[in-house]
Amino acid sequence: MKPVTVITGRAIPLNRSDVDTDQIIPSDWLKRVERTGFGAGLFSEWRDDRDFVLNDERFQGASILVAGPNFGTGSSREHAVWALMDYGFEAVISSRFADIFFSNCTKQGLLPVTIAPEKASALLEAVTADPSLEITIDVARGTIEVPAIGMSATFTLEPFTTERFLNGWDDIGLTLRNEKDLTNFEGERPAYLPTTA
Repeated sequence: MKPVTVITGRAIPLNRSDVDTDQIIPSDWLKRVERTGFGAGLFSEWRDDRDFVLNDERFQGASILVAGPNFGTGSSREHAVWALMDYGFEAVISSRFADIFFSNCTKQGLLPVTIAPEKASALLEAVTADPSLEITIDVARGTIEVPAIGMSATFTLEPFTTERFLNGWDDIGLTLRNEKDLTNFEGERPAYLPTTA
């Protein structure tokens, strides 16, 4: 995954609570074997409604999703994160995330930002009223700034999770930090044992 330090962009407001992973990416899409192309299936059942926010041209190109509370509930599926990222989202802001969805985000490089409920509601309203609002999220500082409306908020990630984002470490990247030790270990193993080479 690529390092994530600061995200600046416009947002799409999804003013719905308790959005589950089946609504994010319906189960029909789980038959795919590759990780790409899921953006087309993002909220696909809702996108049939012409008035659904993803169909609103004013929000096209937004890189941040501002969601209602309790986002990402339901079954654990990495496909939900893949769909959001494939569509172009770099971060999701909500007052509460389902634990498994939050964890899947942090391992794939989609920044889950948890802010106080009153700040989340105010941000939803502001983005709905003005699609041109620019939001800046600073991972290291744990801050969100929306200068045009004088809003700022803070969020907290575990120190290790922050480090993962700042360095762009997915699980494979974490393992490869020890590549030299792994190579040395494999080089010293008896020839009759299996190797990774």
